[in-house]
Amino acid sequence: MSRAVKWEVLSAELTLAEGEVHVWRASLEIEPHVRAALARTLSPDEALRARRFHFSRDRDAFITARGILRRLLAMYLNRPATQIGLRYGQFGKPELSLQRSDQPIRFNLSHSHGLAVFAFSQGRELGIDLELSRSDVVTEEIVVHYFSAREIDEWRALPSESRAQGFFNCWTRKEAYIKALGEGLQVPLDSFDVTLTPGTPAMFRRGVEGQWHLCAFAAKKDYPAALAYSGSPCEVRFLSWDADSC
Repeated sequence: MSRAVKWEVLSAELTLAEGEVHVWRASLEIEPHVRAALARTLSPDEALRARRFHFSRDRDAFITARGILRRLLAMYLNRPATQIGLRYGQFGKPELSLQRSDQPIRFNLSHSHGLAVFAFSQGRELGIDLELSRSDVVTEEIVVHYFSAREIDEWRALPSESRAQGFFNCWTRKEAYIKALGEGLQVPLDSFDVTLTPGTPAMFRRGVEGQWHLCAFAAKKDYPAALAYSGSPCEVRFLSWDADSC
């Protein structure tokens, strides 16, 4: 079941408490001058990655998402966005290059078709995934290749009109967990089970070690998303970013 969420608009100084996860959403369709300002905050390696995109829409989406990420981290760390150091795990998961005085902030991001979501916590591993729901990309071949046996049976039992929603419920939840682990394809997608039937709570059923939780939500209409985080259950706050947020 996707949570019905109320997206807060930031109106005062924001603190990331230990018992919270903050989820932000942001449109990537912004004015050129705002994107240019965000581009100026990128590191040299991020700027190089941006230049390697063949299509301008992909380049603009990368620049905007990374620029917003830096703005948000700058707010939490009380430091200029240009001074945020990032490093990457063995399989590409980004993390902070922490200074001694920094909070142990963990973060993750995802974007699809003009919309982005970002997740932040203190010390908890987390992952987030967002997709545009499109029935034309849902095929049984994909389901059989990536889903577990239990998930395949659950998906096949759905009425035809619910299969696209069930597919993206499963996909976003599995991707969020894989991203939280930061181990890439070392963890096969069919090695663990998640719920996928529309209207049922988002949870793990099998194959997950340790204490992990799922939170499914709609970033906006037709944009299913999921958050996976470690540790004890916590409060998840949902916030909207715009150019004046931070």
